[in-house]
Amino acid sequence: MTLLFQRSPWGGKGERRRARRGQHHNIGGGPIMRHTVSTAVGLVVLTVGLIVNQAPAQTTANGPYYATPSWDQTLACTTLATCPRFIVLSNFNNQAVLDRETGLVWQRSANASGSWQSGVCNGVDGPIAGRFGWRLPTVDELTSLIDPTQSNPALPPGHPFQFILNPAQGKYWTANAWVFFPLGSAWFVDLAAGAVGISPQAAPGRGFLCVRGSSSGSSPLP
Repeated sequence: MTLLFQRSPWGGKGERRRARRGQHHNIGGGPIMRHTVSTAVGLVVLTVGLIVNQAPAQTTANGPYYATPSWDQTLACTTLATCPRFIVLSNFNNQAVLDRETGLVWQRSANASGSWQSGVCNGVDGPIAGRFGWRLPTVDELTSLIDPTQSNPALPPGHPFQFILNPAQGKYWTANAWVFFPLGSAWFVDLAAGAVGISPQAAPGRGFLCVRGSSSGSSPLP
């Protein structure tokens, strides 16, 4: 207290008044400072919350939309109205379908038929659904769409895909080349019958159903 009221050689009464006022400013971090910090934190949280709430929804269907591609899910798809497995993605102009069982995004409408080397899914013909980054699916990925209890097409009854049977009666190229004799062939999946087979890579009579997402890179044995 003696130092607080002692006249300083650098100031007089004004210095003492400022020193006394300093007792009420809570310079040491008392209730006043804690109140100020709490208010600032509250404003930051409120601002972040407003930004998050303003983010547009990516689809018009009920979520959750994205599946972990662990392949350990089995989701029913008995009718189009009651099919939690497939989500038509509005942010892809309704031209792509998310499979929540595998986490893969599929082209909704199949491409016209062509040879295996034509590169339809790698961007040669331009973007699909407004995006690049598509590719041919592997045999494992394409057969994951098959429902063995169905035919023409052998897909779940509530699937949202379009024109599946149009290109080459439902036979689609995969990314897997045939590595045994005869060389120059590749695997295809028959989505009409729910079967797989091989065909010469130069043959034009197979369709393309492009996919987006990770690839296992697996190849089946003959």
